[in-house]
Amino acid sequence: MMGLLKGTLTFSRYRLPGKLPGHFQGDIDGQLKKYAFQEISSATEEKSLGWTSLENILDTKFAYGSYAWGAYLAFSLRVDRKTISPALLKVKLLEAERKYLAGSRKPTLSKGQREEIKERVRLELLKHTPFVPSFYDVCWSPADNWLIFSSLAPKATEDFEKLFQRTFDLSLSPFVPWDPRYLDPATAQQVTSLPKGVFLAPPSAPENNQDPSFLGREFLTWLWFKSEERGGAVMIPGTGDMEVILARRLILESGDGEYSETVICQGLHADLKEGKAAIREGKKIKEARIMLGVGTDQWELTLKADRFQFQSVKLPAGMAMDEEEEEKEGRILERIYLMERVLNTIDQLFTLFLTKRLSAQWSAEDIPRMKKWIQK
Repeated sequence: MMGLLKGTLTFSRYRLPGKLPGHFQGDIDGQLKKYAFQEISSATEEKSLGWTSLENILDTKFAYGSYAWGAYLAFSLRVDRKTISPALLKVKLLEAERKYLAGSRKPTLSKGQREEIKERVRLELLKHTPFVPSFYDVCWSPADNWLIFSSLAPKATEDFEKLFQRTFDLSLSPFVPWDPRYLDPATAQQVTSLPKGVFLAPPSAPENNQDPSFLGREFLTWLWFKSEERGGAVMIPGTGDMEVILARRLILESGDGEYSETVICQGLHADLKEGKAAIREGKKIKEARIMLGVGTDQWELTLKADRFQFQSVKLPAGMAMDEEEEEKEGRILERIYLMERVLNTIDQLFTLFLTKRLSAQWSAEDIPRMKKWIQK
């Protein structure tokens, strides 16, 4: 669970390109209720999904606008699934085939007979398989056109994206900070022309329309360097110093698919020789546990570079949860505020990295300093 109510937060980020239609606010209540969760009605149905209240997963009526929290919309997606064990299906299928052959006195089954028996066995097993419910929180800022969904799993995100589109007739776009749609035209052109794999090497000829997703790994590798350059202090122009420490766990990788090589570094601090040795070999950080301090507040989170997803985000201590409605709403809004702050801070750090990465200063100053750092 994402933890809008309590606990840590894990989520994928989205943007909604363009402006919302003028009638949108008036449609929210009706559309949520129209596509609210309904229990599996057929014994052989495999999946049912729909929206529920954030606070009460059994509430599909959204009484008193229970999805509205200040300027935000917050609700949950419930998905009930029936899953048959492949091993159980195999055993029952073999038993059914043996029984059929014994009754027909034929030596083998045709392809059509096999498929028919398999479907019959599968449906029979579904009748006796209990559904397993899953719940995922959604937090949406219509004013700022962003949304987060509390899962990183491809199946869950696919279910969510399809139901959201069907409910609101709005398209979602997974958000990564190097997406050309969210950059000014000049920066977008530079980003898509960056050659891959020249992080600590002399630049080569750029490739047009290069997929810039490698920038996520370069960002985390650069952030490790910046976190050690001044003892954890990283200066953001116009904002000041913030504390950045990469701690406990780093995952570095090079190559793709079956040719990829991975190094995992774990410990109280990430200043491990094996990690820097992996960088010297051309690996980049694909996942890191980060401690981030701004003023008196401190966050801890895992950032997954390839899709810029956030896992197990620990927020600063806030007000205690109270059963009174006003205090409860204040608590949730405070958690959303603290979540927004850490996202904005990470985005600021990425903007600083990208500005340097696209400048002449990168090759002339940053790369030489980073090369000295990885030799230590």
